[in-house]
Order: sequence, then structure tokens, then C-alpha cells
Amino acid sequence: MLDKIALALNIIGGLNWGLIGLFRFDLVAWLFGGSGSGLSRIVYSLVGLAALWCISLLFRDWDTEVHHEAAGA
Repeated sequence: MLDKIALALNIIGGLNWGLIGLFRFDLVAWLFGGSGSGLSRIVYSLVGLAALWCISLLFRDWDTEVHHEAAGA
């Protein structure tokens, strides 16, 4: 479940960076009252933490995880 939350946050962050790069429009800042607002900083921080979590996805043994999930079902 944590992997899916981290992935969703990274998608949000990626889309936001795409908007910044293409249109100079920061959607998170626009939604939450500027890039310095508390809510924007929380969203930016969560996206950053999610990115750190997703680094672990690169080093996982996916075959083992699939077998464990199938055995538990």
C-alpha cells in the first residue's frame, strides 16, 4: 500500500514539474496559496519523501514479492 501512495505522490510531483517546465505554472502553489505556504511545503515534502521511498523499488527482488503475495492470498 505504501508503494502505491509513494507512486501517486511521485506522479503528482512529476506532473507539477512538467507544468512548471512547460508553462511556468506551479499547480501545488496555486492550489495551496503560494510556494511558501505551509500546505504547499507539506505537499512538496511528501513528494520528496515519496521519491526517497521509490528509490527502494529499484533494489527489490520482485519475483520473491510476487511469490509471497500469491502464497498469502
